Amino acid sequence: MDINTLISQYGYAALVVGSIAEGETITLLGGVAAHQGLLKFPLVVAAVALGGMIGDQLLYLAGRRYGMKILQRFPRFQGKIEQAQRMINRRPWLFVIGTRFMYGFRIVGPLLIGASHLPPKIFLPLNIFGAILWALIFTTLGYVGGEMIGPWLHQFDHHIKKLIWLVLAVVLVLSLRWWWRRRLSK
Repeated sequence: MDINTLISQYGYAALVVGSIAEGETITLLGGVAAHQGLLKFPLVVAAVALGGMIGDQLLYLAGRRYGMKILQRFPRFQGKIEQAQRMINRRPWLFVIGTRFMYGFRIVGPLLIGASHLPPKIFLPLNIFGAILWALIFTTLGYVGGEMIGPWLHQFDHHIKKLIWLVLAVVLVLSLRWWWRRRLSK
């Protein structure tokens, strides 16, 4: 089984899971895979938007429940936290949608929004819209960037096989070493 088959079979699920956790890199790679014809562009956008929306929704809910406890652990930033919460309450659409595009705010942003007690009926539609917009922009960037890295990807399958064998060999050697040391210590 080659890497292209794996991407075609499990790519959408990997995009959902990856965009829950991380985001931009996974989304760009999804766009590249769509450019290569391994995945369909609209489904990549949908998978990435779904993952991004789920991730931010979970962080928002954590912020609603534990946000104040978490934020109190950073007394040095209380002024900035209060300023951000005032901004969230004044312009929720700007902050909820914009948080996705602000570097370093991907995890903190939804926590702050939840801690500010922005009602779910306002957060949810803004979260969905922001996730779709974000997914569309970054998937498109990956799709366009696929033209530049396409030639490298054709050789990737060959290199990944060598890498997998190398990792397996290292794991085997380390396991044997651990087993031998454990045996000698007894």
